[in-house]
Amino acid sequence: MVKQYDVMIVGGGVIGCSIAYQLSKRGKKVLLIERNQLAGKASKAAAGMLGVQTELHGGSPLYHLAMASRNMYSTLAEELKEISGMDIEYVENGMIKLAKTEEEAQDLLEVASIAAKEEQVEWLSPSSLSIYEPHLSKDVAGGLYIPKDGNVSALKLSQALGLAASRLGAEMKEFTDVYDFIIEGSRVTGIQTSIGPFYADETIVAGGAWSQSLLKQLNMTFNTYPVKGECFSVKVSRKVVECTIFTDDCYIVPKIGGRLLIGATEKPHTFDETISVNGLLNLMQLATSILPDLAYAEWEKAWAGIRPHTHHGLPFMGRSEEWEGLSIATGHYRNGILLAPISGVMMADIIEGRDTHSKDEYQRS
Repeated sequence: MVKQYDVMIVGGGVIGCSIAYQLSKRGKKVLLIERNQLAGKASKAAAGMLGVQTELHGGSPLYHLAMASRNMYSTLAEELKEISGMDIEYVENGMIKLAKTEEEAQDLLEVASIAAKEEQVEWLSPSSLSIYEPHLSKDVAGGLYIPKDGNVSALKLSQALGLAASRLGAEMKEFTDVYDFIIEGSRVTGIQTSIGPFYADETIVAGGAWSQSLLKQLNMTFNTYPVKGECFSVKVSRKVVECTIFTDDCYIVPKIGGRLLIGATEKPHTFDETISVNGLLNLMQLATSILPDLAYAEWEKAWAGIRPHTHHGLPFMGRSEEWEGLSIATGHYRNGILLAPISGVMMADIIEGRDTHSKDEYQRS
């Protein structure tokens, strides 16, 4: 007997799990398929920063979506704790975007003047910065303080979303390859997998950097490419930084238990997840120039993740124009964790035909 689902999701990273969670909350019969284990790739490697002002700005199409998504986290953390029993380690520890030069300081002051219309931000002079974060290097030109920004455990967030979706009725199939689509006329009606075919009214491809290889089976080409990012973590016996520290070159994210997560390198057009000495050495030099006490921290581990980038820097989220019954949610790049809550809601709205979001807010496929 063929089992029919309302929605199938290909990809068990944070975006796929967020979509599964939102659809399951709405009573949909959901199947999520992942070729590895849930959150086994980019979502596991992410730093978990929730920084609206880090790389976005008021003119970005993602700016207001990012702010709305970040503001969902407090409620989402409580929901997931209640349903899944997992603590996603959400903290609103604030973020400081550092200026290393006077030119960068002027740029950030302009950002602050614009952001202050909608967001609580504060410009910190070098002397004020020393009061907030006394262990930072004194060789900086100030920083933009965003108190509402925070961070989560990216792995625990992804796992909690998947577990909560499962407890709400979604089926999860890990270690299952998807290698083709089942087509009837101009409609996608199912997928072919390593354990057999599955059918659904709607199929969503949310495979991150690996989405493109699957969509080629439908002769669909997206201007996306993988970007490898290397990170490392250390442990400190005393607190040396309170806020997340962000620069254009690297970031330092304080985690529960005295851990500091430092990232990330960028190497485009590769799926190679090996870690290079050169990449880590560069990160260490950048990070210790910002926070000298890192030189005395205890080494923990290093890793790499492959993030999906697009030629225009915006994710693809929406229905396919070529195929009925097919939607795509990929290309979130370095903002996957930040945008995960709103992405789940938006894709669930699209599936239900309640897409009330402005087309200017994100890139349609």
